[in-house]
Amino acid sequence: MACNPRHRTVAAPRYDVPEGEATERVRAFYELMERRRTVRDFSDRPVPWEAVETAIRVASTAPSGAHIQPWRFVVVADPERKRAIREGAEAEERAFYGSRGSEEWLEALEPLGTDWRKPFLETAPIVIVVFEVHKGPNSPRPYYVKESVGIAVGFLIAALHQAGLATLTHTPSPMRFLNEILGRPQEERPYVVMPVGYPADDARVPDLRRKPLDEVLVRL
Repeated sequence: MACNPRHRTVAAPRYDVPEGEATERVRAFYELMERRRTVRDFSDRPVPWEAVETAIRVASTAPSGAHIQPWRFVVVADPERKRAIREGAEAEERAFYGSRGSEEWLEALEPLGTDWRKPFLETAPIVIVVFEVHKGPNSPRPYYVKESVGIAVGFLIAALHQAGLATLTHTPSPMRFLNEILGRPQEERPYVVMPVGYPADDARVPDLRRKPLDEVLVRL
């Protein structure tokens, strides 16, 4: 009987690492990621394209529902498009800070010192706009879309940090203006806008603390 190509398998990869080395590898990765911070003040220093491209390759290794891989990474370096993205985002953010955002939400944002102004969308050398890809003329119906794309974005942030690049996850709402600016079809829905680059020489970040392990880990 012929083998159904959809059911074809290969041997599972094995990465047998001695127990002590396994812990050291994870600890080294933790120490790297623990230094990651969201940055809002970027230098206009160019970023290495190969590093960005490879980081997107890393993101594309993320698991996804039914292996549909429902993501699209649009890398924007053109100044005019970045300016248009900023103008569209600031229009939505003015509405959010002016009337849409609840008092509770605005209070939660207050320690971060954010407002409707988003200059980083122009000053960062590139902006990666991540889209969810839904069913369309050339794309199948995806499953667990937000979960899949969210995992891919996490991989992307980690990979860019590994390259010494800073990021910021920005989600103006609504974001459909991005389809028009970037020429993307309707089945692609904006998920996050991510400026990428090096921190400005005078960049500062809020003095925040992450929750201790005993608040996030439950061992049964």
